Amino acid sequence: MKNRIQQLLIQQVEAAPLAVFRIFFGIMMLLSIIRFWSYGWIEKLYIKPKFFFSYYGFEWVKPFGQYTYLLFVICALAAVFVALGYKYRLAIIIFFITFTYIELMDKTTYLNHYYFISLLSFLMIFLPANVYYSLDAYKNPKKAFQYVPAWSINSIKVLLTIVYFYAGLAKLNSDWLVHAMPLKIWLPSKFDIPLLGNFMHLEWVHYAFSYGGALYDLAIPFLLFFRRTRTVAFLFVVIFHILTRVLFPIGMFPYIMIVSALIFLDSGLHRNILSGLSKVLNVNNNHFDTQRVYKPTSLLKVKAVKVVLGCFFIIQLLLPFRYFAYPGELFWTEEGYRFSWRVMLMEKSGYAQFKVVDGQSGKWFYVDNTDFLSAFQEKQMSFQPDFILEYAHFLENHFTKDGFKDIAIYVDCQVALNGRLSNTFIDPTIDLTQQKESFQHKTWIKLFKDEIKGF
Repeated sequence: MKNRIQQLLIQQVEAAPLAVFRIFFGIMMLLSIIRFWSYGWIEKLYIKPKFFFSYYGFEWVKPFGQYTYLLFVICALAAVFVALGYKYRLAIIIFFITFTYIELMDKTTYLNHYYFISLLSFLMIFLPANVYYSLDAYKNPKKAFQYVPAWSINSIKVLLTIVYFYAGLAKLNSDWLVHAMPLKIWLPSKFDIPLLGNFMHLEWVHYAFSYGGALYDLAIPFLLFFRRTRTVAFLFVVIFHILTRVLFPIGMFPYIMIVSALIFLDSGLHRNILSGLSKVLNVNNNHFDTQRVYKPTSLLKVKAVKVVLGCFFIIQLLLPFRYFAYPGELFWTEEGYRFSWRVMLMEKSGYAQFKVVDGQSGKWFYVDNTDFLSAFQEKQMSFQPDFILEYAHFLENHFTKDGFKDIAIYVDCQVALNGRLSNTFIDPTIDLTQQKESFQHKTWIKLFKDEIKGF
């Protein structure tokens, strides 16, 4: 067992897989930013809105108006430098900071795969991803190494395993397995897809996708680890993610996961990829095939990396289970839902009407949410309690400036979850201005009138 652990951590392995991963990561990130910009989403999501929903503790992170475009330019340039392996360490740090800042600017845009990119880019700060097939190694032969310790590649594999396996665990619930929800709602609307559309209304197809998705997420990382099943497993990765891309509008995520899964494949494939790239770029691989082994020069840095990465993976293993600290149904309260790899498990919609009461005059009125929120922001706000609370405090500040005194704010909020009838979500008798955001349970969320069993 000890020898196996040492093999996974300190055995010297080809650096080619890490180089290919770095190149494809940088390219995919650049394409993602270009796509985001070309669709006009910077203007729509970060410049036009009057109000932005903040993550607790990161209220200071806000867009920069028109200068927000500059933030995206810096992020894109950093992605290019990462792909090229030029000034790599600085480039990946800048990419991590700018990309994460972008995602923190408005909680409305939260997606699991954005969180994944932030985690992955943070991890890459500590990996020697520029020692092979990079401009850094080309310009300075002292930085060129053909072999790296196995942990630098296996750490990426471990992160991908956590993402997949936890996504599979999250699917082991009664809504997903017993009722095929929310796929039973989503799939019939895909009737116009060529070849598959005629089957999307069939109930057995809904259950096949539900069980197939759960089994895939639980098994695929382990199938990728073993040499005998690796090739077939990667074929499953390609088929699964292309199918999800066809069925659901989830952007670049399927392609990012396909490219990321390449890290599991044998180093010979990665060398072939780099050889093909060398022919296109007219690069001589002799600059990189040095037979040299990468070894950190500073013992202090080695210990620091061990501590940082140890803490990083402990957090990733434990954080998704923080929902056990909260009472009530997770899908209903969403306390502990984010950052836990719960991917596409809910069809949730809501209605939220806010009532503002002037404590001195007793006069009251209803708020037109469209005066302050975009359609997308209003949709997300209407069924997420932390959004509702933050918006209520924003309304309090806004109308206080307009001259109202001792304001109280109440909300009539009705929410439907996975095909169930709407129910009252927030206690309508609670003055939300008296509630403060924290990590504690929000007692003003009404009880869920059903039960969802499982993880």
